[in-house]
Amino acid sequence: MKQERETVRTALRFDNARLIDGTGATPVNDAVVVADAEGTITYAGPAATAPDDTATTKTVDVGGRTVLPGFFDCHVHLAYAQGSPPGRRAELDPVLVTLDTAARMRQTLDAGITTARDVGGLSAGYRTAVETGRIVGPRLHTAVRIISHTGGHADVRLPDGTDLSAGMSELADTADAARLAVRRVLRDGADLVKVCATGGMGSPYDQPDDEGLLEEEIRAVVDEARRHGGKPVAAHAQGNAGIVNAIRGGVTSIEHGYGLDERALELAGERGTFVVPTLSTVYAGINKDTMPDYHYQKKVRWSGLTKENIARAIEYGARIALGTDAAVGPHGVNLMELSYLVDLGMDPMAAIVAGTRTSAELLGVADRLGTLAPGRTADLIVCDGDPLTDIGVLGDPANIVCVVQDGVIRKDLLLPGATTGRQP
Repeated sequence: MKQERETVRTALRFDNARLIDGTGATPVNDAVVVADAEGTITYAGPAATAPDDTATTKTVDVGGRTVLPGFFDCHVHLAYAQGSPPGRRAELDPVLVTLDTAARMRQTLDAGITTARDVGGLSAGYRTAVETGRIVGPRLHTAVRIISHTGGHADVRLPDGTDLSAGMSELADTADAARLAVRRVLRDGADLVKVCATGGMGSPYDQPDDEGLLEEEIRAVVDEARRHGGKPVAAHAQGNAGIVNAIRGGVTSIEHGYGLDERALELAGERGTFVVPTLSTVYAGINKDTMPDYHYQKKVRWSGLTKENIARAIEYGARIALGTDAAVGPHGVNLMELSYLVDLGMDPMAAIVAGTRTSAELLGVADRLGTLAPGRTADLIVCDGDPLTDIGVLGDPANIVCVVQDGVIRKDLLLPGATTGRQP
Protein backbone atom coordinates (compact mmCIF):
# COMPACT_ATOMS: atom_id res chain seq x y z
CA MET A 1 0.00 0.00 0.00
CA LYS A 2 1.45 3.34 -1.01
CA GLN A 3 1.24 6.21 1.40
CA GLU A 4 -1.72 8.53 1.01
CA ARG A 5 -1.09 12.14 0.12
CA GLU A 6 -3.52 14.91 0.83
CA THR A 7 -4.33 17.19 -2.09
CA VAL A 8 -6.50 19.60 -0.11
CA ARG A 9 -6.31 20.96 3.39
CA THR A 10 -8.48 19.68 6.17
CA ALA A 11 -8.51 20.47 9.87
CA LEU A 12 -5.84 18.35 11.55
CA ARG A 13 -5.25 17.21 15.10
CA PHE A 14 -2.09 15.44 16.28
CA ASP A 15 -2.60 13.60 19.59
CA ASN A 16 -0.25 11.80 21.97
CA ALA A 17 2.74 13.87 20.89
CA ARG A 18 5.96 15.07 22.45
CA LEU A 19 6.12 18.68 21.36
CA ILE A 20 9.32 20.58 20.59
CA ASP A 21 8.00 23.91 19.37
CA GLY A 22 11.15 25.47 17.87
CA THR A 23 11.51 28.24 20.45
CA GLY A 24 13.96 26.36 22.67
CA ALA A 25 11.33 25.86 25.38
CA THR A 26 11.19 22.64 27.40
CA PRO A 27 9.44 19.86 25.44
CA VAL A 28 5.80 19.20 26.28
CA ASN A 29 4.91 15.57 26.84
CA ASP A 30 1.39 14.33 26.08
CA ALA A 31 0.85 17.28 23.79
CA VAL A 32 -1.69 18.12 21.10
CA VAL A 33 -1.26 20.20 17.96
CA VAL A 34 -4.34 21.40 16.08
CA ALA A 35 -4.53 23.15 12.69
CA ASP A 36 -7.63 24.52 11.01
CA ALA A 37 -8.78 23.92 7.45
CA GLU A 38 -6.89 27.03 6.28
CA GLY A 39 -3.58 25.52 7.37
CA THR A 40 -3.12 27.69 10.47
CA ILE A 41 -2.18 26.29 13.88
CA THR A 42 -4.88 26.97 16.45
CA TYR A 43 -3.40 25.08 19.39
CA ALA A 44 -0.04 23.59 20.38
CA GLY A 45 0.36 22.51 23.99
CA PRO A 46 -0.65 20.08 26.74
CA ALA A 47 -3.48 17.67 26.07
CA ALA A 48 -5.13 18.71 29.32
CA THR A 49 -6.04 22.12 27.93
CA ALA A 50 -6.52 21.16 24.28
CA PRO A 51 -9.81 22.01 22.55
CA ASP A 52 -12.38 19.32 21.85
CA ASP A 53 -12.41 17.57 18.50
CA THR A 54 -14.82 18.71 15.83
CA ALA A 55 -16.54 16.57 13.23
CA THR A 56 -14.33 17.96 10.46
CA THR A 57 -10.99 17.25 12.16
CA LYS A 58 -8.68 14.49 10.95
CA THR A 59 -7.02 13.08 14.06
CA VAL A 60 -3.54 11.52 13.92
CA ASP A 61 -2.27 9.58 16.93
CA VAL A 62 1.51 9.96 16.72
CA GLY A 63 2.10 7.35 19.42
CA GLY A 64 4.33 9.43 21.66
CA ARG A 65 6.64 10.47 18.84
CA THR A 66 8.19 13.93 18.65
CA VAL A 67 6.45 16.72 16.74
CA LEU A 68 8.66 19.61 15.59
CA PRO A 69 8.31 22.56 13.22
CA GLY A 70 9.11 21.94 9.59
CA PHE A 71 12.83 22.55 9.12
CA PHE A 72 14.70 24.94 6.83
CA ASP A 73 17.76 24.41 4.69
CA CYS A 74 19.10 27.89 3.97
CA HIS A 75 21.82 26.83 1.52
CA VAL A 76 20.97 24.37 -1.24
CA HIS A 77 21.55 24.03 -4.99
CA LEU A 78 18.58 21.97 -6.08
CA ALA A 79 19.23 22.34 -9.81
CA TYR A 80 22.33 20.16 -9.60
CA ALA A 81 22.92 16.52 -8.74
CA GLN A 82 25.42 15.76 -6.00
CA GLY A 83 28.98 16.24 -7.19
CA SER A 84 27.89 17.42 -10.63
CA PRO A 85 29.62 20.66 -11.68
CA PRO A 86 27.40 23.31 -13.28
CA GLY A 87 28.63 22.52 -16.78
CA ARG A 88 27.30 18.96 -16.59
CA ARG A 89 23.74 20.25 -16.55
CA ALA A 90 24.18 21.51 -20.11
CA GLU A 91 24.73 17.91 -21.23
CA LEU A 92 21.15 17.00 -20.35
CA ASP A 93 17.94 17.73 -22.18
CA PRO A 94 16.21 20.62 -20.34
CA VAL A 95 13.21 18.39 -19.74
CA LEU A 96 15.41 15.92 -17.86
CA VAL A 97 16.95 18.76 -15.84
CA THR A 98 13.47 19.87 -14.80
CA LEU A 99 12.32 16.38 -13.85
CA ASP A 100 15.52 15.63 -11.94
CA THR A 101 15.24 18.94 -10.07
CA ALA A 102 11.63 18.20 -9.14
CA ALA A 103 12.70 14.80 -7.82
CA ARG A 104 15.38 16.40 -5.64
CA MET A 105 12.82 18.85 -4.33
CA ARG A 106 10.50 15.99 -3.39
CA GLN A 107 13.40 14.16 -1.73
CA THR A 108 14.30 17.27 0.27
CA LEU A 109 10.73 17.74 1.49
CA ASP A 110 10.53 14.09 2.55
CA ALA A 111 13.67 14.66 4.65
CA GLY A 112 11.75 17.18 6.76
CA ILE A 113 12.70 20.40 4.96
CA THR A 114 9.48 22.33 4.34
CA THR A 115 11.28 25.55 3.31
CA ALA A 116 14.54 25.86 1.38
CA ARG A 117 16.70 28.74 0.19
CA ASP A 118 18.43 27.98 -3.09
CA VAL A 119 21.53 30.13 -3.43
CA GLY A 120 22.44 29.62 -7.05
CA GLY A 121 21.21 27.88 -10.18
CA LEU A 122 17.47 27.52 -9.59
CA SER A 123 14.98 29.38 -11.75
CA ALA A 124 12.24 31.30 -9.98
CA GLY A 125 9.79 29.18 -11.95
CA TYR A 126 10.33 26.33 -9.49
CA ARG A 127 9.24 28.59 -6.64
CA THR A 128 6.10 29.48 -8.56
CA ALA A 129 5.49 25.84 -9.42
CA VAL A 130 5.46 24.94 -5.72
CA GLU A 131 3.28 27.91 -4.83
CA THR A 132 0.72 27.03 -7.49
CA GLY A 133 0.68 23.29 -6.78
CA ARG A 134 2.25 22.21 -10.07
CA ILE A 135 4.91 20.24 -8.17
CA VAL A 136 5.47 19.27 -4.55
CA GLY A 137 8.61 20.39 -2.76
CA PRO A 138 9.89 22.76 -0.12
CA ARG A 139 8.59 26.32 -0.10
CA LEU A 140 11.37 28.12 -1.99
CA HIS A 141 13.41 31.30 -1.84
CA THR A 142 15.88 31.48 -4.73
CA ALA A 143 18.83 33.68 -5.65
CA VAL A 144 18.57 32.48 -9.29
CA ARG A 145 22.23 33.33 -10.07
CA ILE A 146 25.44 34.16 -8.18
CA ILE A 147 27.25 37.48 -8.61
CA SER A 148 31.02 37.05 -8.88
CA HIS A 149 33.97 38.97 -10.27
CA THR A 150 35.90 37.72 -13.30
CA GLY A 151 38.01 34.77 -12.24
CA GLY A 152 36.14 34.53 -8.96
CA HIS A 153 34.37 31.64 -7.31
CA ALA A 154 31.32 31.63 -9.59
CA ASP A 155 33.25 32.26 -12.82
CA VAL A 156 33.32 28.83 -14.45
CA ARG A 157 34.11 30.04 -17.96
CA LEU A 158 36.77 28.27 -19.97
CA PRO A 159 39.79 30.24 -21.26
CA ASP A 160 38.05 30.53 -24.65
CA GLY A 161 35.07 32.21 -22.98
CA THR A 162 32.70 29.22 -23.02
CA ASP A 163 30.31 29.57 -20.08
CA LEU A 164 29.88 26.28 -18.21
CA SER A 165 27.67 27.77 -15.51
CA ALA A 166 24.42 26.81 -17.26
CA GLY A 167 23.10 30.23 -16.31
CA MET A 168 24.30 30.11 -12.70
CA SER A 169 26.76 33.02 -12.68
CA GLU A 170 26.55 36.77 -13.19
CA LEU A 171 29.88 38.58 -13.51
CA ALA A 172 30.49 42.08 -12.16
CA ASP A 173 33.84 43.87 -11.83
CA THR A 174 32.83 47.37 -10.72
CA ALA A 175 30.32 48.83 -8.30
CA ASP A 176 28.14 49.98 -11.20
CA ALA A 177 28.30 46.55 -12.80
CA ALA A 178 27.37 45.01 -9.45
CA ARG A 179 24.25 47.19 -9.30
CA LEU A 180 23.32 46.13 -12.82
CA ALA A 181 23.84 42.47 -11.89
CA VAL A 182 21.45 42.86 -8.98
CA ARG A 183 18.85 44.37 -11.27
CA ARG A 184 19.22 41.45 -13.66
CA VAL A 185 18.70 38.74 -11.06
CA LEU A 186 15.78 40.62 -9.51
CA ARG A 187 14.25 40.99 -12.97
CA ASP A 188 14.43 37.21 -13.22
CA GLY A 189 12.50 36.79 -9.99
CA ALA A 190 15.18 36.42 -7.30
CA ASP A 191 14.02 36.51 -3.67
CA LEU A 192 17.54 37.27 -2.46
CA VAL A 193 20.88 38.28 -3.92
CA LYS A 194 23.96 36.05 -3.67
CA VAL A 195 27.49 37.44 -4.01
CA CYS A 196 30.96 35.92 -3.80
CA ALA A 197 33.06 37.72 -1.20
CA THR A 198 35.87 35.16 -1.43
CA GLY A 199 37.21 32.34 -3.52
CA GLY A 200 36.15 28.79 -2.79
CA MET A 201 36.93 25.11 -2.57
CA GLY A 202 35.52 23.85 -5.84
CA SER A 203 36.55 26.72 -8.10
CA PRO A 204 39.77 26.19 -10.08
CA TYR A 205 40.99 29.79 -10.34
CA ASP A 206 41.15 30.95 -6.73
CA GLN A 207 41.65 30.11 -3.06
CA PRO A 208 39.22 30.44 -0.12
CA ASP A 209 41.51 33.15 1.28
CA ASP A 210 41.26 35.22 -1.91
CA GLU A 211 38.92 38.18 -1.67
CA GLY A 212 35.99 38.39 -4.06
CA LEU A 213 33.88 41.46 -4.66
CA LEU A 214 35.37 44.58 -3.09
CA GLU A 215 33.72 45.96 0.02
CA GLU A 216 32.48 48.94 -2.02
CA GLU A 217 31.00 46.56 -4.60
CA ILE A 218 29.28 44.52 -1.90
CA ARG A 219 27.96 47.73 -0.40
CA ALA A 220 26.56 48.68 -3.81
CA VAL A 221 24.84 45.29 -4.07
CA VAL A 222 23.32 45.66 -0.62
CA ASP A 223 22.11 49.18 -1.42
CA GLU A 224 20.59 48.08 -4.72
CA ALA A 225 18.82 45.17 -2.99
CA ARG A 226 17.53 47.60 -0.36
CA ARG A 227 16.14 49.85 -3.09
CA HIS A 228 14.15 46.92 -4.46
CA GLY A 229 12.00 45.85 -1.55
CA GLY A 230 14.79 45.35 0.95
CA LYS A 231 15.89 42.02 -0.52
CA PRO A 232 18.42 40.15 1.66
CA VAL A 233 21.99 39.56 0.49
CA ALA A 234 23.85 36.30 1.11
CA ALA A 235 27.63 36.23 0.77
CA HIS A 236 29.68 33.18 -0.13
CA ALA A 237 32.55 33.94 2.25
CA GLN A 238 35.19 31.46 3.40
CA GLY A 239 38.43 33.32 4.10
CA ASN A 240 38.36 35.82 6.96
CA ALA A 241 39.31 38.95 4.98
CA GLY A 242 36.38 38.47 2.61
CA ILE A 243 34.08 37.63 5.52
CA VAL A 244 34.94 40.97 7.12
CA ASN A 245 34.41 42.80 3.82
CA ALA A 246 30.98 41.19 3.46
CA ILE A 247 29.89 42.04 7.00
CA ARG A 248 31.09 45.62 6.65
CA GLY A 249 29.33 45.81 3.31
CA GLY A 250 26.05 45.02 5.05
CA VAL A 251 25.17 41.50 3.92
CA THR A 252 22.42 39.58 5.67
CA SER A 253 24.28 36.29 5.97
CA ILE A 254 27.74 34.77 5.72
CA GLU A 255 27.60 31.47 3.86
CA HIS A 256 30.20 28.87 4.96
CA GLY A 257 32.25 31.19 7.20
CA TYR A 258 35.08 28.70 7.43
CA GLY A 259 37.72 31.28 8.35
CA LEU A 260 35.73 33.22 10.96
CA ASP A 261 38.00 34.74 13.60
CA GLU A 262 37.08 36.57 16.80
CA ARG A 263 37.13 39.97 15.13
CA ALA A 264 34.70 38.79 12.44
CA LEU A 265 32.46 37.18 15.06
CA GLU A 266 32.34 40.40 17.06
CA LEU A 267 31.51 42.38 13.93
CA ALA A 268 28.80 39.90 12.95
CA GLY A 269 27.35 40.13 16.45
CA GLU A 270 27.28 43.93 16.28
CA ARG A 271 25.57 43.91 12.88
CA GLY A 272 23.19 41.00 13.55
CA THR A 273 24.69 39.07 10.62
CA PHE A 274 23.65 35.42 10.31
CA VAL A 275 26.16 32.60 9.77
CA VAL A 276 25.25 29.53 7.68
CA PRO A 277 28.16 27.09 8.22
CA THR A 278 27.31 24.29 5.70
CA LEU A 279 29.23 21.71 7.73
CA SER A 280 27.89 18.89 5.55
CA THR A 281 30.59 19.74 3.01
CA VAL A 282 33.27 19.42 5.69
CA TYR A 283 32.02 16.15 7.21
CA ALA A 284 31.47 14.51 3.82
CA GLY A 285 35.05 13.26 3.74
CA ILE A 286 37.90 13.75 1.30
CA ASN A 287 38.52 11.32 -1.54
CA LYS A 288 41.65 12.09 -3.56
CA ASP A 289 40.63 9.62 -6.27
CA THR A 290 37.37 11.42 -7.09
CA MET A 291 38.41 15.06 -6.67
CA PRO A 292 40.51 17.37 -8.87
CA ASP A 293 43.86 17.93 -7.21
CA TYR A 294 43.21 21.63 -6.60
CA HIS A 295 39.98 20.75 -4.76
CA TYR A 296 41.65 17.98 -2.77
CA GLN A 297 44.49 20.24 -1.63
CA LYS A 298 42.09 22.94 -0.46
CA LYS A 299 39.98 20.44 1.46
CA VAL A 300 43.00 18.99 3.22
CA ARG A 301 44.11 22.42 4.31
CA TRP A 302 40.72 23.78 5.39
CA SER A 303 38.75 20.92 6.96
CA GLY A 304 40.40 21.06 10.39
CA LEU A 305 40.47 24.87 10.41
CA THR A 306 36.79 24.98 9.59
CA LYS A 307 35.83 22.77 12.52
CA GLU A 308 37.92 24.87 14.91
CA ASN A 309 36.48 28.15 13.68
CA ILE A 310 32.84 27.06 13.59
CA ALA A 311 33.21 25.52 17.06
CA ARG A 312 34.43 28.95 18.20
CA ALA A 313 31.45 30.60 16.50
CA ILE A 314 29.08 28.25 18.34
CA GLU A 315 30.78 28.97 21.64
CA TYR A 316 30.65 32.69 20.90
CA GLY A 317 26.89 32.50 20.34
CA ALA A 318 26.87 33.47 16.66
CA ARG A 319 23.48 33.74 15.00
CA ILE A 320 23.62 30.38 13.21
CA ALA A 321 21.06 29.16 10.68
CA LEU A 322 21.02 25.73 9.07
CA GLY A 323 22.40 25.13 5.59
CA THR A 324 23.99 22.13 3.90
CA ASP A 325 25.25 23.15 0.43
CA ALA A 326 23.30 20.18 -0.93
CA ALA A 327 24.69 19.33 -4.40
CA VAL A 328 28.23 19.71 -3.07
CA GLY A 329 27.01 17.14 -0.54
CA PRO A 330 24.08 14.74 -0.82
CA HIS A 331 20.48 15.79 -1.31
CA GLY A 332 17.74 14.40 0.90
CA VAL A 333 19.67 13.94 4.15
CA ASN A 334 19.69 17.63 5.05
CA LEU A 335 19.11 17.23 8.77
CA MET A 336 22.41 15.41 9.20
CA GLU A 337 23.71 18.98 9.47
CA LEU A 338 22.23 19.11 12.98
CA SER A 339 24.56 16.32 14.10
CA TYR A 340 27.57 18.23 12.82
CA LEU A 341 26.56 21.35 14.74
CA VAL A 342 26.20 19.24 17.88
CA ASP A 343 29.55 17.57 17.24
CA LEU A 344 31.17 21.01 17.31
CA GLY A 345 29.59 21.92 20.63
CA MET A 346 26.04 23.08 20.01
CA ASP A 347 23.35 21.81 22.36
CA PRO A 348 20.79 19.59 20.54
CA MET A 349 17.92 21.93 21.38
CA ALA A 350 19.95 24.89 20.11
CA ALA A 351 20.65 23.00 16.89
CA ILE A 352 16.92 22.42 16.41
CA VAL A 353 16.27 26.13 16.99
CA ALA A 354 18.98 26.95 14.43
CA GLY A 355 17.15 24.82 11.86
CA THR A 356 13.72 26.23 12.65
CA ARG A 357 13.24 29.60 14.36
CA THR A 358 16.62 31.15 13.53
CA SER A 359 16.43 30.01 9.91
CA ALA A 360 12.93 31.48 9.69
CA GLU A 361 14.35 34.75 11.01
CA LEU A 362 17.03 34.71 8.32
CA LEU A 363 14.42 34.26 5.60
CA GLY A 364 12.16 36.93 7.11
CA VAL A 365 9.26 34.54 7.73
CA ALA A 366 9.45 34.04 11.50
CA ASP A 367 6.02 35.61 11.95
CA ARG A 368 4.46 32.54 10.33
CA LEU A 369 7.05 29.74 10.14
CA GLY A 370 9.75 28.14 12.27
CA THR A 371 7.77 27.65 15.48
CA LEU A 372 4.61 25.81 16.46
CA ALA A 373 2.20 28.25 18.07
CA PRO A 374 -1.33 29.55 17.44
CA GLY A 375 -1.43 31.75 14.38
CA ARG A 376 1.59 30.14 12.71
CA THR A 377 1.39 28.20 9.44
CA ALA A 378 0.98 24.45 9.95
CA ASP A 379 4.41 23.28 8.84
CA LEU A 380 5.48 20.39 11.05
CA ILE A 381 7.17 17.01 11.09
CA VAL A 382 6.83 13.89 13.22
CA CYS A 383 9.96 11.87 13.95
CA ASP A 384 10.80 8.54 15.51
CA GLY A 385 13.25 8.64 18.41
CA ASP A 386 14.25 11.43 20.76
CA PRO A 387 16.34 14.09 18.97
CA LEU A 388 17.40 15.63 22.28
CA THR A 389 19.21 12.47 23.32
CA ASP A 390 20.23 11.43 19.79
CA ILE A 391 20.12 14.33 17.33
CA GLY A 392 21.14 11.89 14.61
CA VAL A 393 17.62 10.46 14.36
CA LEU A 394 16.59 13.55 12.41
CA GLY A 395 19.31 12.97 9.83
CA ASP A 396 17.75 9.72 8.61
CA PRO A 397 14.70 10.45 6.39
CA ALA A 398 13.24 7.07 7.40
CA ASN A 399 12.72 8.51 10.87
CA ILE A 400 10.74 11.46 9.48
CA VAL A 401 7.43 9.63 9.52
CA CYS A 402 5.12 12.54 8.75
CA VAL A 403 5.59 15.88 7.00
CA VAL A 404 2.89 18.55 6.99
CA GLN A 405 3.38 21.65 4.86
CA ASP A 406 0.96 24.56 4.91
CA GLY A 407 -1.64 22.31 6.53
CA VAL A 408 -1.33 19.57 3.88
CA ILE A 409 0.04 16.13 4.72
CA ARG A 410 2.89 15.55 2.25
CA LYS A 411 4.42 12.41 3.74
CA ASP A 412 2.78 9.92 6.09
CA LEU A 413 4.48 6.73 7.23
CA LEU A 414 2.18 6.41 10.22
CA LEU A 415 -0.39 4.65 8.06
CA PRO A 416 -0.21 0.84 8.21
CA GLY A 417 1.98 -0.41 5.39
CA ALA A 418 2.74 3.06 4.09
CA THR A 419 5.78 3.64 1.88
CA THR A 420 7.51 6.72 0.58
CA GLY A 421 6.23 7.21 -2.94
CA ARG A 422 8.04 9.66 -5.19
CA GLN A 423 5.08 10.93 -7.13
CA PRO A 424 3.78 14.44 -6.34
